[in-house]
Amino acid sequence: MVTEKATNVSEIADDEDDEEPGEVIESAPPLKVGEERELSISGLKKKLLKLGHGWETPELGDEATVHYVGTLLDGTKFDSTRDRDDEPLTIKLGHGEVVSGLEHAIVTMKKGETALFTLPPELGYGIAGRHGVVQPNSVVQFEVELVSWITVVDVSRDGGIIKKIMDKGESNEQPGDLDQVLVKYRVALDDGTIVAETSEGGVEFYVKDGHLCPALQKAIMTMKRGEKAKLVVQPQYAFGEEGRDANNGVHSIPPGSILTIDVELVSFKPVIDITGDSKVLKKILKEGEGAVIPNEGATVTISYMARLEDGTIFEKKGIDGEQPLQFITDEEQVIAGLDQAVATMKKGERAILTIHPDFGFGSSEVRQDLAVIPPSSNVVYEVEMIDFTKEKAPWEMSNNEKIEAARMKKEEGNLLFKTGKYQQAGKKYDKAADFVNEDGSFEDDEQKLAEQLRVSCWLNGAACSLKLHDFQGAIKLCSEVLDIEFHNVKALYRRAQAYMESADLVSAELDIKKALEADPHNREVKLIQKNLKQLQAESDKRESKLYMNMFAHKTRDTPVAMKKLKVEKGEDDKTDEEVVGMKMEKVADSSAHS
Repeated sequence: MVTEKATNVSEIADDEDDEEPGEVIESAPPLKVGEERELSISGLKKKLLKLGHGWETPELGDEATVHYVGTLLDGTKFDSTRDRDDEPLTIKLGHGEVVSGLEHAIVTMKKGETALFTLPPELGYGIAGRHGVVQPNSVVQFEVELVSWITVVDVSRDGGIIKKIMDKGESNEQPGDLDQVLVKYRVALDDGTIVAETSEGGVEFYVKDGHLCPALQKAIMTMKRGEKAKLVVQPQYAFGEEGRDANNGVHSIPPGSILTIDVELVSFKPVIDITGDSKVLKKILKEGEGAVIPNEGATVTISYMARLEDGTIFEKKGIDGEQPLQFITDEEQVIAGLDQAVATMKKGERAILTIHPDFGFGSSEVRQDLAVIPPSSNVVYEVEMIDFTKEKAPWEMSNNEKIEAARMKKEEGNLLFKTGKYQQAGKKYDKAADFVNEDGSFEDDEQKLAEQLRVSCWLNGAACSLKLHDFQGAIKLCSEVLDIEFHNVKALYRRAQAYMESADLVSAELDIKKALEADPHNREVKLIQKNLKQLQAESDKRESKLYMNMFAHKTRDTPVAMKKLKVEKGEDDKTDEEVVGMKMEKVADSSAHS
């Protein structure tokens, strides 16, 4: 055997300046059969004798099963697995079980590959040699066949959960914390005693809820669908120093027990947090077709069964003879949670939606087809996306279609505005403006219509923003209008309102002044001008008080000193407040002319 060694892997890594084995020349083409190449600055050489399969190679930490024949340069054989009943050797790479050069050689190989490696003394047996067979400072060769390897993962990164991958599974997807997993496992103590085992069908649970012991949850999140693995679990990730009494089908587990768990991730159902706050969760039961999902304004057709958390069914659509439900997304035609979740579904997808009252029926009692929904109830929908038709995008339309679509969206927005649905109305105006944006190649007459529609939608959108207290949004939309029509009175009026609400009284005054220049008799503008003056007076009063406090704090004047100052300045007939006010005016005049 090649267990005698002169150099360990960590020493080689330092010598090679942290280069990965076999990757000194990153751009080098793959070796051809019969070709030899030096792999590292330490002098390790590789000659390919037989191609392997695939592209994966083992890593330090993995368990590799190999056949090898070790010889001197003159052909003298000093070790061979072929001479030991032709049984291959399993090596824990990076653990120093063989000479470091052989470990570095193996991590360059693919499954089924055979190669001849030439090891310089520092990667072989060094100055010690080997039992007189290998002389000190000898160059040696190993013909190696990589039979297979097991990937070993330190799940907890502290040696507490070691995972050996026995079967890699069928995809690259791994379950997340919210997902529901179906798992089979068998748990054994160090002496082989089975202490827990699932039934033939396995056990289903949500990853975030955990199951059996902490190690299982952590390991499952590193596994792929169909993957089989063997876990070696230290007590801190199992049942600790206390152990566990027998219950729920699990035998008693002695204190401080190390466990071996054979585990298979049979399948999992992805759970998606639609709203980002876990108030609308979608558990996918069946994946849909392709990658296309509905857009805002798409017409969708769904079937579903809706129930309370206690199982009470309150509505069915497309089931038991009922007609499917058809609605337009983002139109508030259904509860918000259903609307938002359906907008993420592919054709043919089936999912279970769990919806919080904030995105469901709220805090009021609601009567539905089959039952009454109590206030503040979570509701569950099992939904299938039968079909959907996406709303036509602007680039798919003719110019006339764009203008007509913009008109329709604007009218829909007007209706929503009248009913106080300002958020939805604002979206309609935004969509309408998008249909006739400046990127469209409109002719002269069409361009005039498109521009009128854009201006109208921006103004209406600004009105929605004011209602929603989105003052910066209102300022932005009015500014868009004023870039086109710099004396648009409505835009100046609404932007002045937004400036006043944002305490930018100077900008508000400028907009009001421009609006009155364009329309001197506009009653609405005159009214906010009056409001502005009141705000300015209040602001001046606050500033006056602030300056007076600052002045008093700075001078620390006594009543006698103040009187003396007044006489010297000819202000003896003025009150203290008037004196401070006069000084503030002088400061203001000075700054205005600077």
